[in-house]
Amino acid sequence: IMSDLLLLDRTDDITTITINDADNGNRVSDDMAVQLTNMLNKAQQDSHSIIFKSTGDDFCQGRAIMGEESKNLPEALEMRGKFDVVFDLYDAFRNSVVPIVGVVQGEAHGFGAALAALTDITICSDQAKFSLPETSHNIMPTMAMSALMGRVSRKALMYMTYTCDVIDADTALSFGLASQVVPHDELDVTVEACIVKLNRIPRSAIKAVKEFSTEAEELTTKSAKAYARNLHATINSSETLRK
Repeated sequence: IMSDLLLLDRTDDITTITINDADNGNRVSDDMAVQLTNMLNKAQQDSHSIIFKSTGDDFCQGRAIMGEESKNLPEALEMRGKFDVVFDLYDAFRNSVVPIVGVVQGEAHGFGAALAALTDITICSDQAKFSLPETSHNIMPTMAMSALMGRVSRKALMYMTYTCDVIDADTALSFGLASQVVPHDELDVTVEACIVKLNRIPRSAIKAVKEFSTEAEELTTKSAKAYARNLHATINSSETLRK
């Protein structure tokens, strides 16, 4: 069953991972999150880049348990452990050594908006819509907020969190949640063009850019400069750039 809900395709050195539960808004259960984490961690080992997408009209309407009520909540420490499946998936996106290209064709809410934000390049249809609706369900939204931190500005994040408003693709672009917005019928060809451009970059440089973008954002300006200098010298003197 799980293999039907998550699809994996490998063409040359490009891996495509697809959420395939359109009838359920491509919502992601905890079991699916665990499998997604494993798929991403494995794909990055020998892929030049990863495409992350979904089938149907919706990108991802959220977690499969969104809005469900439980009469008997687990003890706090146990509950904290249950959330590791989400944070482990977030880490798989953030720590991938190769770029992940997200393709957002429609609705992306809550967990879906978080996944869209975590991809390195997020290409959206002009029909895409985003929101963080957690507080409207009386759910603390800090998990989704943590995914958007470093991706959008503080003002954009607070606006989305407090209002729960659905924003369109152009607003998502202005917030920094999207990288590019294109007409819906041009989405596939735009993604293909992006992958062609990534394929021109040697793998050592592909990995170096991802490494620096991941690690340097938490450094001081002085430390980031030193890191950039060393990485620049290491990669640009490598014979791998000349092959």
